Amino acid sequence: MAEEPASPSPAAQSQSQAAPLGSSVIPIVNKLQDIFAQLGSQSTIELPQVAVVGSQSSGKSSVLEALVGRDFLPRGNDICTRRPLVLQLLQTKRKADGTEEEWGEFLHHPGKRFYDFSEIRREIQAETAKEAGDNKGVSDKQIRLKIFSPNVLDITLVDLPGITKVPVGDQPSDIEARIRTMIMSYIKKPSCLILAVTPANSDLANSDALQIAGNADPDGYRTIGVITKLDIMDRGTDARNLLLGKVIPLRLGYVGVVNRSQEDIMLNRSIKDALAAEEKFFRSRPVYNGLADRCGVPQLAKKLNQILVQHIKAILPGLKSRISSALVSVAKEHASYGEITESKAGQGALLLNILSKYSEAFSSMVEGKNEEMSTSELSGGARIHYIFQSIFVKSLEEVDPCEDLTDDDIRTAIQNATGPRSALFVPEVPFEVLVRRQIARLLDPSLQCARFIYDELIKISHRCLVNELQRFPVLRKRMDEVIGNFLRDGLEPSETMIGHIIEMEMDYINTSHPNFIGGSKAVELALQQAKSSRAVPLPVRQKDGPETDKAPASERTLKSRAILARQVNGVVADQGVRPVADVEKIAPPGNVSSWGISSIFGGGDNSRMSAKESSTAKSHIEPVHSMDALEQSVSLIHLREVYN
Repeated sequence: MAEEPASPSPAAQSQSQAAPLGSSVIPIVNKLQDIFAQLGSQSTIELPQVAVVGSQSSGKSSVLEALVGRDFLPRGNDICTRRPLVLQLLQTKRKADGTEEEWGEFLHHPGKRFYDFSEIRREIQAETAKEAGDNKGVSDKQIRLKIFSPNVLDITLVDLPGITKVPVGDQPSDIEARIRTMIMSYIKKPSCLILAVTPANSDLANSDALQIAGNADPDGYRTIGVITKLDIMDRGTDARNLLLGKVIPLRLGYVGVVNRSQEDIMLNRSIKDALAAEEKFFRSRPVYNGLADRCGVPQLAKKLNQILVQHIKAILPGLKSRISSALVSVAKEHASYGEITESKAGQGALLLNILSKYSEAFSSMVEGKNEEMSTSELSGGARIHYIFQSIFVKSLEEVDPCEDLTDDDIRTAIQNATGPRSALFVPEVPFEVLVRRQIARLLDPSLQCARFIYDELIKISHRCLVNELQRFPVLRKRMDEVIGNFLRDGLEPSETMIGHIIEMEMDYINTSHPNFIGGSKAVELALQQAKSSRAVPLPVRQKDGPETDKAPASERTLKSRAILARQVNGVVADQGVRPVADVEKIAPPGNVSSWGISSIFGGGDNSRMSAKESSTAKSHIEPVHSMDALEQSVSLIHLREVYN
C-alpha cells in the first residue's frame, strides 16, 4: 500500500474527466490573475479561485502541501502564514523517458525557476519578513507562487493567515478583527470558493472557519468543508456524522484528511509516506467504509478540481461579458489618446496645438461662446458678471452709509475739533474723520469680490482642459500649477490697487459733486422744506398753561430753535433769543437736523433720532467717546456667498 500512493490514480482519473476544460481554462484564469495583480486592478473583474480559511494550527498548510505532494511551506507551532499566498497548481506532462520535473516560480521573480522546494520555503519566509517583519506581524500584500508538476491538478488556492484570538509579538491588539477583515475581502466575492478547514479534535459548532464562511456564503453554495487531524480524535469517537453533513450540512460536502504530525515533519517524513499512512488509516477504520469519496487528500484534490471547473463553467458567461465590456471601454480610451509622436518636431507641434486649444477654450468660456454651454447653472463670464452686479454692487447698495454713525458721534467729533472754544460753524475736520471711517468700510467687500473672481477663474481653468491632456497627466498637472500661479500672481497687485483706490477716495473728498449736501445746499433744502410746511397748520400744545398759549407761535419757535442750537453748539445760552435772520424765523421748530449737521452726513432722516438721543440732549454735553473707540467700532461689510 505504501508503494502505491493513492494520489496518482485519482489524479489520473480526474484528469481524464476534467482535462478538456480544466487544463485549458484554469491556466487562462491564472494568467489573468497575474496580470491583474501586477496592474493593481484585481477588484475590477472577479476571477474564480479557492480561498483556504481556518483557525491557527488547524492544518491548512499541511493540506496544501499534501495537494502539491512536496514540503515547501513554513511550519511551526506559532503563526506561520502571515501574508496571503496565492498558490497556482499547474499540471505538466512527464518526459519521454518517464522522469518527472517539478519546479516553482514566484511572480516577483519572473522567469526564475526554483527546483529546490526548501529554497521556495526560504523565499516565502524572506518575502514575509520583508513586508510583515520578523516578529509575528501580518500583512495583506500577496505572495504569488506557481507550482509546475505532473502530480498535481489544475487548482488555484489562496492560503490566508489563520484566525487568532490573542496578539503575540508585533501583532496589534485588534489582530483578530484585521485577519477576519482580510479573509472577508477574499471570500465575500461570489466567484471565490471557500475551503473551510476545521480540526476533528474540536467541536464543529465552534469552528471559526465555518462561522466566517457562513457570513460570506449563508446559503452554503460555495463552501467545502475539510476535517483534519482525524487520527487524533478521542477514543471511541469518529467523524462519520461530520463527513456525512449530519451535524452542519454543506451543499458541497466534507472531506476528511489525516495530516503529518509535527514529529513527522521534524523527522523529515515524506508526504508520499504520509499519503500511504493516510490510506492505511481509513482502510483500517471500518466506520469510514462507504465514504471513500469523502476521505483522503487525493479525493480532496479531485473534488476541488471538479468543483472549480464547474464553478468556472457557471461564471464564464458573465466573466466573458465583463471582459468584453472592459475591452471596449479600454479601446475607446486608447483611441482617445491618439497616435504616438516620437519626433521632436511632432511633439512640439502637438504641444502647441494643445496650448492653443486650451487658450481658445478659456476665452470662449469667459466670453460665453462655448459650444458645451451649461443650462443648469451660471458659468464662465456670466458668473463673473453675476458676482460683480448681483453680489458686489447690490450688497453695497443695501448698506446704510451712516450705519454706526449716530448724532452723538457727530456732536462729540465736533466738540473735539473745536478744542476749548465753542463752534460758531461746523468745522471740516470731524467731517473728514467720520467720512474716512465710513469709506474704509468699502475695502473688505472689495477684496472679497476680488477673491470671488479669482476662485471663478480657477474653476474655469479646470473646466476648459482639452481632451488631449488626458494623454499627458504630467503636462496637465504642470498646466494647472502654471495657471494657478499666474492667477495668484495677478491677485496680489489687484488687491494692492483696490487698497490704493480706497486710500485715494479717503484722501480727497469731492465736495463739488452735485449729490454732495454742503452748507448752501443744506440752506436751500431747508428753505424748500419751510415753504412746503407753511400750508400745514401746527397743532396747539396745551401743557405749559395759559401764559404759554398767549405767546406768539414765532416766539415759541424761536425759543425751541435757541434750545436746539444751544444743544448743538454745546454752549449754554440765555433764555431770551432774538431772531437773527429771516431764515431762522421761518425755520420749522424741531427740524434743525434737516438742514444742520446731520444733513451733511446723510440728509434729514428723522428716523435716526431716538429716545436715547433726545434724553442726552442736555444743556451741556460731555464728550463720552474717543476717536480711537469710534474707529474700533466700525462694522464690517460681508458679501453674500456666490450661489449657483
